[in-house]
Amino acid sequence: MQPKWVPLALLIGLAASAQDPLKVSSQNYSVEVENKWVRALRLKAAPHEKIPPHAQPPSVIVYLTDAHERLSTANGQAREIAHKAGDVAYFEETKQAEENLSAEPLEAVVVELKPERIHAAPVSLDPVKLDPEHHLVPVENDRVRVLRTILEPHLKAPMHEHPAYVVVYLTVLHTTMTLGDGRVVDNPRRPGEVAWRDPLKHATENIGDRQAVEIQIELK
Repeated sequence: MQPKWVPLALLIGLAASAQDPLKVSSQNYSVEVENKWVRALRLKAAPHEKIPPHAQPPSVIVYLTDAHERLSTANGQAREIAHKAGDVAYFEETKQAEENLSAEPLEAVVVELKPERIHAAPVSLDPVKLDPEHHLVPVENDRVRVLRTILEPHLKAPMHEHPAYVVVYLTVLHTTMTLGDGRVVDNPRRPGEVAWRDPLKHATENIGDRQAVEIQIELK
């Protein structure tokens, strides 16, 4: 009998699928956004819950709650990490198991970066240059620039541009966005919501009575 050869690409794909957190830990991970550039997952872990080993591509993680975890890699190395709600962190590609060391539930948004790059052109109306007080940059590398946008009550941000990005809303938010073509879009959001946005030119006004905070993960 002739041996049946399996294409290497198929084997790699099967291996990746077997390590996919949605496959090995579907009770902890759910998809919020997916396209050819990113997959945004919502992670939930009960107090002291252990999550089995899974693959994690290069990722930006936005913590919606405080977090205290033990991360254990395939080679037996383990480390503890701690973050506050609202923190943002970048992780290189890895395979790891997770354990929630806290007595409280953990929730985070994991924005996985796929191999295909978007190669965004530089924007001319950069919000960080136009309004640095309200657009902070907690993370930047060759894959992403992450903005923490803070909108005080009734603040009007100037017209600015973003390349394609994922946005994670940390607080209750109600803004209006005046687009580059003059259209006005109402944008009410709840804490923890996640959205994908194509390249966008807009001015923003916080029409709420509370400070609003969002994380914008711009793709390069």
